[in-house]
Amino acid sequence: MVKEPEVKRSEVNKRKRQAAKPRKHKYFTAFLFVFVVLLGIFFLYLGHLYKDAQEMTTKIYSSSKITKARNTQNLLKEGKPISILLMGTDTGAVGRSFKGRTDTMIVLTLNPQKKKMTIVSLPRDALVAVTGYKQYYPSKLNSAYDYGGSGTAIKTVQNYLNIPIDFYATINMGGLENMVNAVGGITIKPILTFSYDGHSFVKNKKTHMNGSAALAYVRMRHSDPLGDYGRQQRQRQVLTKVAQNGTKLKSLLKERFFKEIQKQLKTDITFNDMIMLALKYRVATRNMTSDHLQGEADLVSGISFEAVPETEKQRITNLIRSSLNLETATTGNTLLNSSSINTTEK
Repeated sequence: MVKEPEVKRSEVNKRKRQAAKPRKHKYFTAFLFVFVVLLGIFFLYLGHLYKDAQEMTTKIYSSSKITKARNTQNLLKEGKPISILLMGTDTGAVGRSFKGRTDTMIVLTLNPQKKKMTIVSLPRDALVAVTGYKQYYPSKLNSAYDYGGSGTAIKTVQNYLNIPIDFYATINMGGLENMVNAVGGITIKPILTFSYDGHSFVKNKKTHMNGSAALAYVRMRHSDPLGDYGRQQRQRQVLTKVAQNGTKLKSLLKERFFKEIQKQLKTDITFNDMIMLALKYRVATRNMTSDHLQGEADLVSGISFEAVPETEKQRITNLIRSSLNLETATTGNTLLNSSSINTTEK
């Protein structure tokens, strides 16, 4: 069997892993707010808001154009655990106009039977062979969306971890500025002192941020001691606040808020799917477990990657499969020709 490259763990990586351990109950994982906002709309079920939500969901719908590993409609109808790949693209950010890579990738699972939600962050620079684009190996995980869109990203994550992905949702990080402004700004305590793009932040000092400041706060990476893992923490912090403010009635009733949602989000979850999620899966959001796939710095042909040991990949595969009530299976390998995903239920 062909194995994807591994690297030995250094003391630096050990410290990075310890420092980057998720703060389980302090922050939601980045882009969870996609569902907090959308589900919040359906939970309210106000007459005129229902119509707005229906129109909005129709506008943000975008098919992944692939055959899913599981029958998603049957899953929702029977109230079985589901998985969603949440992605943050850099389309339009700081003047960019191309499709872009995904700065953040999250696997979220909702298990209404166990009343539990599990969220796992994946390293953007993880070393992979992108499904359908293996001629470009070695590649980074965040290039999958750039190569072939949401469908390619779904297939690559599935093959990488041997897990089924049932739905996806993306947010344009370039539109974060407008999203923050649409909810009236956010107030947070920065987790790091730094200056970036004309804005300064002081650790633990309560700060009200408009959209411009919030975008600068989440985009800085190179001056963070934890690198991209540190940036993910700040993204989680900001987007949690956007979610909290976005689900407030005063935000939901703003026409501007609905317009921004329509501009910045894309998902293959239909309006009827959202109703099913609101009716059957809300209970799963009351108990959250968060984790992340830990990579280790490695240079391949002079390019920096995050190489993930097989033992770490297997740990995350076990975690996600268990949250989906699936039988234990060997983690995936994107270098193999087979793209069959084990979907056997316990």
